[in-house]
Amino acid sequence: MKERAVRFPCGELWLEGVLALPEGHSRFPAVIVCHPHPLYGGSMDNNVVNSLCEALVRASLVAFKFNFRGVGRSQGTHSRGRAEPEDVKAAMSFISDVAEVDSANIGLAGYSAGAGYGCPVGTSDSRIKALAAVSPPLAVFDFETLKECRKPKFLISGERDDFTPVSQFLEFCRGLAEPKECQSIEAADHFWQGYEKTLAEKVTVFFTGALSK
Repeated sequence: MKERAVRFPCGELWLEGVLALPEGHSRFPAVIVCHPHPLYGGSMDNNVVNSLCEALVRASLVAFKFNFRGVGRSQGTHSRGRAEPEDVKAAMSFISDVAEVDSANIGLAGYSAGAGYGCPVGTSDSRIKALAAVSPPLAVFDFETLKECRKPKFLISGERDDFTPVSQFLEFCRGLAEPKECQSIEAADHFWQGYEKTLAEKVTVFFTGALSK
């Protein structure tokens, strides 16, 4: 795996990210990975984000993680969700121009608040082919845009998630348009400690299939 630290523009701001590339000289499908809530310690170095990126690259997909505004070396300040979707759009524009990326096969994965910021962008941006929401906090963010989304979707949550009870998660999943895949993982909570490998493998299997069609 080759990693490349990058900076990319978002309006007047510059955001930081890390591009992880598989070995080889092909153009690979890519997945943008959005980290959890910045005000609660979330960053692109989160355990779930790192596990997802490592698994994706092992499966010959490019993984692109980045820090939202005000996190790490990314400029600006946290805007409580008002401007963070613009960060996702900027990441999308950046990854589309990377030489090693097959720009016709790009997915987006968001963890917790990262799903809240990223999913509205992913449903509306035609450049995003498939979406994954990990531990979506349904009571905190509006995920209504997913309900009519006809893109391949994968939602996964732990049965012990403190933010979204499993009953609420499964009920929401039942209301989603096809194509969709939804899973709840026994004993896992919102933070996935000890379950990172299981989670990353399931998300990677989804994107490997969705981005090769």
